Amino acid sequence: MTNYQTILSQLEQSGNLRQLRNTRSEGKYIVHEGRRYLNLSSNDYLGVACDFELQREFLASVDNTAEFLLGSTSSRLLTGNAPSYTELEQKLASLFGREAALVFNSGYHANIGVLPALTSKGDLILADKLVHASIIDGLRLCEAKWERYRHNDLEHLERLIIKNRNDYNRIFIVTESVFSMDGDVADLPALCDLKERYGATLYVDEAHAFGAVGAHGLGLCEATGTTQRIDLIVGTFGKAIASQGAYLVADREVVSYLVNTMRPLIFTTALPPVSLHWSRFVVDALEGMATDRAKLIALGNLLRSELERVGAETRGCSHIVPIVAGENHEAIRLAELMQQNGFWALPIRYPTVPKGEARIRISLHPQITEDEVAEIVKVAEQWKQNG
Repeated sequence: MTNYQTILSQLEQSGNLRQLRNTRSEGKYIVHEGRRYLNLSSNDYLGVACDFELQREFLASVDNTAEFLLGSTSSRLLTGNAPSYTELEQKLASLFGREAALVFNSGYHANIGVLPALTSKGDLILADKLVHASIIDGLRLCEAKWERYRHNDLEHLERLIIKNRNDYNRIFIVTESVFSMDGDVADLPALCDLKERYGATLYVDEAHAFGAVGAHGLGLCEATGTTQRIDLIVGTFGKAIASQGAYLVADREVVSYLVNTMRPLIFTTALPPVSLHWSRFVVDALEGMATDRAKLIALGNLLRSELERVGAETRGCSHIVPIVAGENHEAIRLAELMQQNGFWALPIRYPTVPKGEARIRISLHPQITEDEVAEIVKVAEQWKQNG
């Protein structure tokens, strides 16, 4: 019989024990145990979750009881497929210029459901080494064989395609667009070139890019002009959109097939209509948030350059800025120093990231000021000097 307490004690000794914390949001701040911190750990990349003016506008726009229902009470294939689903899906398909869209309960549901439904024995899936855990869990549910290519190493990916293309019916390439742990980005045009050269299918998870990247907030696919070249584009409403749920945009045939075969879609209760309307409302507002997206880019560039100036290791090129601490205890020490100085930035440790690459991940949003960036850098410099 498994001795859970022994395992928990080992996790605590290694600095890997996770705990749930009670927190409360107050605008760009978070309150924990009576103290207020600047929130640097949220995925609310546009500050929408605490935009009370936007929320008041939304509440004023919801003018009938059916739209404001707080529960759907059944799956989409029974009685849960409210008109708000169709409205949101049609809006997404139109924005992306694609045939169809399909909305799911979460990004996790999408990533554990789409690939297992679309692939089968005789197929091969090649996934970037740093794809999210939800994609890895989805791969484990697939009957297809899968391998992981070195992170953003397209030469390695091409060698794997050439090596295997005659042994499998289909090859699927899977990547994130903005990677959640390093804050770097995939080379989507080059990936499209590869998939077209060898007749592969390309799956891109835009979870950390949708809303925050692109002229209209439609993600890295929009920013790189690859929207029409990517077969399967997945994104989430739970981050920059500050709602719940996720989406896929693809060909109509693919969407119809998933409605009939995707288990996390078929066997789960549908989202509440009010959540779907809120998602649609924020998606409609994205085009007017270009200034916020530009500020995100500027803040990310500023923070990285200043961290590098004081000798801190950082990575990426997006609104996600990691400070790589190395061992778990160093990431914990940096997080504690951050909290002592009024910043909520939690340590990211193995197995979420590789051993020896524990870090603090700073998630930026437009409400952060340049003065606050300077204070973050001061804390990082103090941590380096006292290490």
